[in-house]
Amino acid sequence: MDIFQAIIIGIIEGFTEFLPISSTGHMIVASKLMGIDQDSVQKSFEVIIQFAAILAVVLLYKDKVFRDFTLWKKLILAFLPIGVVGFIFSKQIKALFSVDVVAWMFIIGGIIFLIVEYFYKEKEHYIKRVEDVSYKQALFIGLAQCFSLIPGTSRAGSTIIGGMLSHLSRKASAEFSFLLAIPVMAAVTGYDILKHFHEFSFDNWIVLLLGFITAFIVAYITIKLFIEFLSRFTFVPFGVYRIIFGIFLLLYF
Repeated sequence: MDIFQAIIIGIIEGFTEFLPISSTGHMIVASKLMGIDQDSVQKSFEVIIQFAAILAVVLLYKDKVFRDFTLWKKLILAFLPIGVVGFIFSKQIKALFSVDVVAWMFIIGGIIFLIVEYFYKEKEHYIKRVEDVSYKQALFIGLAQCFSLIPGTSRAGSTIIGGMLSHLSRKASAEFSFLLAIPVMAAVTGYDILKHFHEFSFDNWIVLLLGFITAFIVAYITIKLFIEFLSRFTFVPFGVYRIIFGIFLLLYF
């Protein structure tokens, strides 16, 4: 991977990580279009720059991250299901990484979003602040997050759907999804660095740093714009986009 490719992947990661459209799916497709092999180093690169996007969440929500211990207990509870399932079935999950799987999960996820939005009616008693999410709701969102282990499903998408089905507002669902990404990606990134540290050369680290910085900046801007978007619109456009993009992948590849 060269510097230009690293910046492109960083932009894609920063823009898609917190939108319900699967950052991993987009990076797999982008890598194929640019002729980048999906070897262990490349997969580790993608995981590590995902952590850059998570740091953008830490900066934007620093008051909640560093001061709300009760919220952290709920986030850890929501993290446990994917932590256990991901650890046990890690080899099987990595074997699923293909454009075909990504395409079909894009389409299925898009249909689910349209169905959920069709029946979703945000009411006065719905949770509007992440601090008010119950332990039961946090666990349900965590279980929903397990579906994101299938490439193309989207971690943000599965957790947002879980939040909406748990009677959270769209904004609260998105913000809980943002914060839940912190323990998830911290664990995944740490594991990948330890496992593949010896495979990175000096040139790899320069490229990784550029991708990391790019992903952080783009993610920071995207999160702010996404929250503003949710104050006016629904997730329907994302559902439609997922279906169109999934069909495009099936036809193109």
